[in-house]
Amino acid sequence: MPRRFVDLSVALESGIVSDPPIMLPEITYMSHADTAEQVMSFFPGLKREDLPGGEGWAVETLQIATHNGTHLDAPYHHHSTMSNGERAITIDEVPLEWCLNPGVKLDFRHFDDGYIVTAADIEAELARIGHALQPLDIVVVNTSAGAHYGQPDYLMKGCGMGREATLYLTERGVRVTGTDAWSWDAPFALTAQVYGKNHDPSIIWEGHRASMEIGYCHMEKLTNLETLPPNGYEISCFPYKIKAASAGFTRAVAIFSE
Repeated sequence: MPRRFVDLSVALESGIVSDPPIMLPEITYMSHADTAEQVMSFFPGLKREDLPGGEGWAVETLQIATHNGTHLDAPYHHHSTMSNGERAITIDEVPLEWCLNPGVKLDFRHFDDGYIVTAADIEAELARIGHALQPLDIVVVNTSAGAHYGQPDYLMKGCGMGREATLYLTERGVRVTGTDAWSWDAPFALTAQVYGKNHDPSIIWEGHRASMEIGYCHMEKLTNLETLPPNGYEISCFPYKIKAASAGFTRAVAIFSE
């Protein structure tokens, strides 16, 4: 059966606005011309002129966090416990059966930056697209942030998924969600403005912290969500296996059977 693939992952890249300054990735590129000596060091007596074109290999070194690029957050990132007191699982413990399932896209691009999505908003969008949630559906949220990735205002863009909205999904068996924004929650700077007025700590990271009641994973910094229909495809998002880590990089892909 023929299949079509849509890449939902951004490239890991330095020199763009993808994360707050304290978390930006750094990539050092070494070209074939830079590494001939590396190859020669393995073979005593080998000379540069013995190598084809005098070239070594291309290789890169990375200084990155597990939350750079498109990644999957484990419940452990959200809190040390999940599901009402259980030890939160780390990324190497995430069940693989969570990571390849039918995809559902919720289009929330019309919401203002910093708006907190509610359960009623999700119900209305599901009614609009004619979809009834099934256990293990992978639900991705298309926000206004997707069109701004890498631009100076990216970290300020997009609505946030609140505690109520997150629990609406997880209570129906959803265990993996995703967003094209920097965070599943509203932009920190906009949340900070609200916190400055009401000093209510419960609004801080409320979507993430919903995992304390029902453990779940979410992807952040997805891309190309605007090209997806509401449903009719699978999403694959297996995370890189990092021992005891809070997140893992993923090459998230939508797979259409045609």
